[in-house]
Amino acid sequence: MSTYVLSDSWTMTRRELAHWARQPVQVVVGLVFPVMMLLMFGYLIGGGREVKGEYVDFLVPGMLALTMAFGLEGTMTAVTQDLNKGVVDRFRSMPMANSAVLVGRSVADMLQSALGLAVVIAVGYAIGWRAHGGLGAALGAVGLLLLLRFAMLWIGIFLGMVAGRPEMVQAVQILVWPVGFLSNAFASPESMPEWLGTVVEWNPMSATATAVRDLFGNPGGEPGHMAAAIIWPVALVAVFFPLAVRKFQALSR
Repeated sequence: MSTYVLSDSWTMTRRELAHWARQPVQVVVGLVFPVMMLLMFGYLIGGGREVKGEYVDFLVPGMLALTMAFGLEGTMTAVTQDLNKGVVDRFRSMPMANSAVLVGRSVADMLQSALGLAVVIAVGYAIGWRAHGGLGAALGAVGLLLLLRFAMLWIGIFLGMVAGRPEMVQAVQILVWPVGFLSNAFASPESMPEWLGTVVEWNPMSATATAVRDLFGNPGGEPGHMAAAIIWPVALVAVFFPLAVRKFQALSR
């Protein structure tokens, strides 16, 4: 049985990856958008108030965390499109493991996220950002970023099935953007009003950004946030993974 599940999951993953070739513009836009954000905040908007050291060293890790959080929107859009085209119903009627549909979606999204990380990191190096914590620490930072994306992935799958229609994704985007910017991705909480800084500190994305900065050896990093950067995503997965599975199983009822 496990062999069939793996085979079906790989088939679904290849289906999602084939979309890259058929829709290259969408893939390119997804990769270019975080780069535009990085350059915009780095050169046009970023002031780096209360940041000790080079602002670009503070900004790049925050932008990497924000890129992982905003990946939720792409997941939601893909899920709602499949639902409205009847693709999911067709797959459920076929002699294949139901879990393969969700596994294929998650593997493809994680691969695209890893590619997005590589692009933003390369651009960061091009504009002067450097990681000073060593290779092992850098790999640990990438692992924390992908863990955050994995949590956002299952939130996106669940919300995509709840929304049901692509136009409903826009309503969720209105909420995702404030949550993303209400973090320490672009500015230090010390530069904000006390009440706002407290809210920012409790944002799960802020925990990841702070821990990643510490591993990269960049300004704004604090070792004490490592546990929170792991606990928050794991807790989100523990909540939204079973919700997504149950919602998927209920689609045919």
